Amino acid sequence: MIQKFEFRDTEIPGLIEVTPFNADDIRGCFTKDYSKEVFEENGIKHDLAEVFYTTSYKGVIRALHFQREKQQPKLVRCIYGHVYDVVVDLRKDSPTFKKWLGFDLIGKKHNEILVPAGCAHGYLVLEESIVSYKCSEKFYGEYDDGIMWNDEEIDVKWPLSLIGGIDNVILADKDKNLQTFKEFMKTYGGF
Repeated sequence: MIQKFEFRDTEIPGLIEVTPFNADDIRGCFTKDYSKEVFEENGIKHDLAEVFYTTSYKGVIRALHFQREKQQPKLVRCIYGHVYDVVVDLRKDSPTFKKWLGFDLIGKKHNEILVPAGCAHGYLVLEESIVSYKCSEKFYGEYDDGIMWNDEEIDVKWPLSLIGGIDNVILADKDKNLQTFKEFMKTYGGF
């Protein structure tokens, strides 16, 4: 069975759900999750600057990250496993400012999202997973930042019951010490 690229806009401007090209046969499958030509034919400019992967255990939350400067638009796909992926619009002039959307990214489903600049991104790992990031800007550690995963004002509804509850959340020290949305607004006022 062959599945061609599909692009679906979401409520957040510039945040696009992507179904990549996928061909299944008796050997398994062949997936093409990025094509500059196909993206541009669909009005999407996403030039790759770097690609990286994370491997995470069930229960890990990789908080709501962004770069303060030289923001990283990214094409995100769970290539193995299952994550609940969250995007928060931090663009002060956006009609969806402070809105968050969640997506089930599933390795066997091959689905992905294109996260625009000016949005925070994070995910909860529902089963051991490998996630691919295809970024159109390099990572700069000096601009790396984020908002707490459980910020009360943003109020993401993480499906914690799927990992056995909040006691099973695994956080890196970096993610335990992130700012609140109020602190972000006081310091940056949005993007």
